[in-house]
Amino acid sequence: MSTKRKAQPSSTKGKTATRTTERFTMGIDEAGRGPAIGPLVMAAVVLDRRGAAALTRAGLTDSKSFGAGAKAHAIRQSLAAVVRERAVWSTVRVVDAATLDARVMRNELNVLEREVARFMIDAGPPCQRIIADGARMFAPMVAEFPQLEPRDRAESFHASVAAASVLAKTMRDELYAAFCARFAAEFGAIAGGGYVNDATREFLRAYAAKYRTLPDEVRLSWPHPYVEELVDLEALKRQRFGNPSSSPQLTLF
Repeated sequence: MSTKRKAQPSSTKGKTATRTTERFTMGIDEAGRGPAIGPLVMAAVVLDRRGAAALTRAGLTDSKSFGAGAKAHAIRQSLAAVVRERAVWSTVRVVDAATLDARVMRNELNVLEREVARFMIDAGPPCQRIIADGARMFAPMVAEFPQLEPRDRAESFHASVAAASVLAKTMRDELYAAFCARFAAEFGAIAGGGYVNDATREFLRAYAAKYRTLPDEVRLSWPHPYVEELVDLEALKRQRFGNPSSSPQLTLF
């Protein structure tokens, strides 16, 4: 869900920053662009200077720096709660695997991420700065949002982007954990984080051998040669994406 700490500053209509009593910075980041299973999660966090300083003191940094596993997830969960408390405003958007597939198959994954970023910018309060992680990804949006600064590794240098990284990664981990829990009794613990690695291939082969299909959360636009003799992947793609929508299917948290 979207959260805000205090009343939004007054503004006039339009997409560029307007005069406010405080300087706000919005950070935008994502989690889950690369895995073969599960959604892409994007987040935006708006901070003032006091909030940024407080989060830095609390240990905020790029979510990936905490590593993987239960301990890392617990740290991110704790930081996510502090982010929501200290942020002027925040939102998390989830794009499901089917929508990702439909856009990837048209070579529009970057376009999709820019669309989600635009939705979040429009939904948030006016900000003097908007910093998005990905220089080439978000550069085409600068003409529309002059206060936008597209930067590589922005989460390592800007508190607002690191905060967005933490929210996105925490949500992505929770959704993937729920996916794994659905199949734990039948297939045992599922490792690998949904990325294409030995653990993920082992699970998907076992699932395909039993059901001759793949779970809905599996991205069919990613290659799965290790199940080709078990599943008619082209037929499955036609079944799922006969008439793909061009509009991103978003869940708001």
